[in-house]
Amino acid sequence: MSIVFFRQALNALQQQSRRRTSHRVNQWFKWLSPGLSVKRWLLISVGGVLMASLGLAIWIKLTPIFWAIELLRGFLGFIANILPNYISGPLVLLFGLLLLLWGQTRTVGSITKVLRPEGEEELIDVLLAHHRLYRGPKMVVIGGGTGLSTLLRGLKTYSANITAIVTVADDGGSSGRLRQEFGVLPPGDIRNCLAALADEEKLLTELFQYRFRAGDGLSGHSFGNLFLTAMTEITGDLERAVAASSKVLAVRGQVLPATLSDVRLWAELADGRRIEGESSIPKAGGRIVKLGCLPANPPALPAALKAIKEADYIIIGPGSLYTSLIPNLLVPEIADAIAQSNAPRIYVCNIMTQPGETEGYTVADHIRAIDAATDHRRLFDAVLVHKKSPSAKSLIRYAQQNSHPVFLDREAVTLLGRRIVPANVLFEDETGYVRHNPEKLAKVLLRWYSGAHHGR
Repeated sequence: MSIVFFRQALNALQQQSRRRTSHRVNQWFKWLSPGLSVKRWLLISVGGVLMASLGLAIWIKLTPIFWAIELLRGFLGFIANILPNYISGPLVLLFGLLLLLWGQTRTVGSITKVLRPEGEEELIDVLLAHHRLYRGPKMVVIGGGTGLSTLLRGLKTYSANITAIVTVADDGGSSGRLRQEFGVLPPGDIRNCLAALADEEKLLTELFQYRFRAGDGLSGHSFGNLFLTAMTEITGDLERAVAASSKVLAVRGQVLPATLSDVRLWAELADGRRIEGESSIPKAGGRIVKLGCLPANPPALPAALKAIKEADYIIIGPGSLYTSLIPNLLVPEIADAIAQSNAPRIYVCNIMTQPGETEGYTVADHIRAIDAATDHRRLFDAVLVHKKSPSAKSLIRYAQQNSHPVFLDREAVTLLGRRIVPANVLFEDETGYVRHNPEKLAKVLLRWYSGAHHGR
């Protein structure tokens, strides 16, 4: 029994050793992956060693090196007499390469311990992921609210070349209070996007999203909003404040306000009323027939226009139609840049209608509203819609708020000249709250982009 047990233990140790060796060999070969620029520097290092040795030999007139070479030649001749050169040569070559690889590996291991002391992920895996992400398509995502931050959370796993262009028309909640008290542009939507694009900075992200529950004047404010407000005061404008915050959060991509103008929304309703203020529009309870802003025709942020011009892919939405998406398009230069772009462009339609904004709206109604706000120019080629209806629990929950699934009227959408991209991208939490699934949505959008890009 003891011998059998010993054999089993020995076999288990051998298997474990093989697995470790296989993993280590795989990690070594990863350094030879194309695009990392490691092989060329390894060869240059070897060339440098040989060149330095030659220079030293020339400098000292070969005297000590001559005897060292003679000794080495005698030793190699002795080996050659024992083993043929076609065996001894490759063995010595292999031994030299193993020494070189071992030295390089130990060097990288020492660097990794300093750069990534937690040891959760090997440096080569980090470099490969970095290389893949920064070769991803240049994507511009336009919107605001929780819909935009949800999408960004999924897209950042495919590319680091993401630009989120965010509305600055918010005048409610913490953002509205800061806007009124400090005269700064509302930071709320920008804060959410920065947190969504943060690269594994969990603690800092939680801090940025932390909302004070008590305190005179602090209650209801989020730390990120206060931080961005302070950075705006220090740096001089919101664009610089966002850039500085992006470094703190290690943001993958960039977040830009659509304009630096102090924009205030107004809406004309079907009953003739004119409502001013982004937060007041949904509360008015009427059908919106026209949306505008004060001042009219605000100038776009130059960096936002540059991002749209260079974009490989443009995504509009998801988000509140009249208070998150269209406000960006009320900046004429933004709408012009999108219209002139040759990149694939898609609109992500909301799953549910929104009380006070899109009650009774179909997919075609959403498209018509965007077209009407932009002088009936076609800003996108396709519309992504969710295929399946939410659960009965969610339908009941939303029906109590006079909200229902957005109906896909295929014929009307086709007549508007848009392709339909149906997909199952729904996520329901335990309370029946419906939103887009970040991972599924990003996967569908990248698949459509790949098809549209290769079809051009």
